[in-house]
Amino acid sequence: MEFKSALPIYLQVMTEIKRDIVTGRIQLGEKLPSVRDLAVYYTINPNTVSRVYKELESEGVCFTKRGMGTFVTEDTKKVEQMKEEMASEIVAHFLEGMQQIGISKEEAIERLRTTEK
Repeated sequence: MEFKSALPIYLQVMTEIKRDIVTGRIQLGEKLPSVRDLAVYYTINPNTVSRVYKELESEGVCFTKRGMGTFVTEDTKKVEQMKEEMASEIVAHFLEGMQQIGISKEEAIERLRTTEK
């Protein structure tokens, strides 16, 4: 992963993990990599990974079983909530970008309707 300097690394890693959960790449109830393994994977400090897991746990995205590791929540409602939040953020950024170049919300929506993949 290539990190952007505008956002703290731990937030970028959190976002990627959440995206992987929402898209099903990481399954509900699945054990997440150890702090050391994830630090090696992202080539970041283990303390940063600890913060990622602590923040995800405080948001209810995962939970820790002492001596066993960190696991993804099994709460499907929480995952749907994350998906909705992520979608709203993406749409808001899109509309903001369109507005910055002089395209109204209505025009942006019309462009979405008429644009092919």
